Amino acid sequence: MMQETLAIPPGFQRHFRQSPLTDPWEPIYSRRTDSAVVLGLVAEAAHTNSRGMVHGGLISAMADNAMGLSCAHRLGPDASLVTVNLALDFLGAAKIGQWLEFDTVFVKPGSTLAFAQAFVTADGEPCARANGTFRVVRKAAA
Repeated sequence: MMQETLAIPPGFQRHFRQSPLTDPWEPIYSRRTDSAVVLGLVAEAAHTNSRGMVHGGLISAMADNAMGLSCAHRLGPDASLVTVNLALDFLGAAKIGQWLEFDTVFVKPGSTLAFAQAFVTADGEPCARANGTFRVVRKAAA
């Protein structure tokens, strides 16, 4: 039986960027602020491990994505980023039906490296904390 879909929080729209990795996790939503790209999704069965909790791999990949996009947002349109280091602390479990939000709260952009920290919440409760270091790669001028 399918669970009732949660209302998507105000300001979120379908995510502007898709990839083969995240396609199976759709729909993914995003909200841009002045300093970050916040990602969100409603946890479904396809996001869980065998114990019915949202898989840590999904949380890691989505936090990495949110932090990288937030760094690129701060660095400008000619910046592309590659993850150098990713660290996560899992603080709680997320379950089917919860709204997961990946909010980058700190970005330190640099010319060769960018640093970010994100918090992951499940229905507003802490779920994970992530730290990322990204290599800045400038796109070649056309």
